[in-house]
Amino acid sequence: MTSDEKLKGFRKEYERGELDEGSVSASPIAQFREWFEAASQQPGESEPNACAVATVGADLRPSVRMVLLKSLEERGFVFFTNYESLKGRQISHNSFGSMLFYWASLERQVRIEGSFEVVSAAESDSYFSSRPRSAQLGAAVSRQSEVVPSRAEMERAYAEAEQLSGGAPIARPAHWGGYRLLPERVEFWQGRESRLHDRLRYVRLEGGAWRIERLWP
Repeated sequence: MTSDEKLKGFRKEYERGELDEGSVSASPIAQFREWFEAASQQPGESEPNACAVATVGADLRPSVRMVLLKSLEERGFVFFTNYESLKGRQISHNSFGSMLFYWASLERQVRIEGSFEVVSAAESDSYFSSRPRSAQLGAAVSRQSEVVPSRAEMERAYAEAEQLSGGAPIARPAHWGGYRLLPERVEFWQGRESRLHDRLRYVRLEGGAWRIERLWP
């Protein structure tokens, strides 16, 4: 079987659930928490907080990568990264972006669209201090998204930083911290039979209220 034929042959029916306007929360954050808790209890979802983050820079070329959600409050969805990375540079030029969570075991996905803001230094310091020391050192030495000559160069920089620290606590580098995605639209997708999927979208209104609308699949 050729690769194209094999790809065309992948098909399954979605039968795990349904999504109805009468049963969802009035708040997309509350609804997300409910779905996230369900995903967290699924044995097949080893990292239920993994999500794709899409950004667009000054050149209008989109870029997407996986990150880990590390905080969620009413204001938005927080992840941490290197501010000088590609995503950081793109966000500095264009604050609009999106997130996508996909939980295959539940046949569900959530799309969030909005704008990014830099979290406070105190929030970034707090999360950085909770990370394992090895991850702190990795963040401190990484020149994320830049070309590196070899793996050996990365390991040399890490070893030097570890030696120079002398076992002292690692301070959060200025180039590392968090972003918060402030949601303007949040779409919940539940796979259904015959590809008639359920799609409910929350749209933020003036004053902070949310309108819920159903979309064609």
